[in-house]
Amino acid sequence: MEALRPALQGGRLRGLLRHAGGHECVGPSHPDVRLDHRARPCLGGGRKRGQQGQALGRSRGGFTTKIHAKSDASGALIGFDLTGGEKGDAPHFAVLLDLGPDVAPRAVIGDKGYASKANRALARARGIAPVIPHKDNEKGKPVFFARTLYKARARIEQGIGALKRFKRVALRCEKTARNFRSIVSIAAGLCLIKFVHTA
Repeated sequence: MEALRPALQGGRLRGLLRHAGGHECVGPSHPDVRLDHRARPCLGGGRKRGQQGQALGRSRGGFTTKIHAKSDASGALIGFDLTGGEKGDAPHFAVLLDLGPDVAPRAVIGDKGYASKANRALARARGIAPVIPHKDNEKGKPVFFARTLYKARARIEQGIGALKRFKRVALRCEKTARNFRSIVSIAAGLCLIKFVHTA
């Protein structure tokens, strides 16, 4: 600044800056220095890349993904689907019945998250006995409940526990639902191979 002060006092630098824009070929310079002044979309105006459709949602546990899984009698996962963490279990019951290999189970065992009259009626319509406990505030509950058969639900919990031993599954290190579904499939396949070798 000390070196420029004498030039500013003499008016030479101000005059030079005042006439600097007049020597351009296309005319005086404009505050908008874009090369092309035609109307066009902005650079970030393409398709939106966000969490929509990536099986992510906010629940009590935070920003999570819910794995709706279906297993056989040994606890090996034979089908699964992904939803956001805020999604309920009961609306997803029909999807779980259609997942996996084409088998005809005699019973379906689920926790209270799948408890609804519509889900029980859907299972009975397919010839499957629903073993789903009734909610505490549900009216017209039957007296009998197959508690011994319901104890087999621990197998699916053990299968999910084996699946969560894989760090990429437990922490959801993948950004997109497609990549995360692939990782869960690989982990479930490795668990299934272990089940086959130990049988």
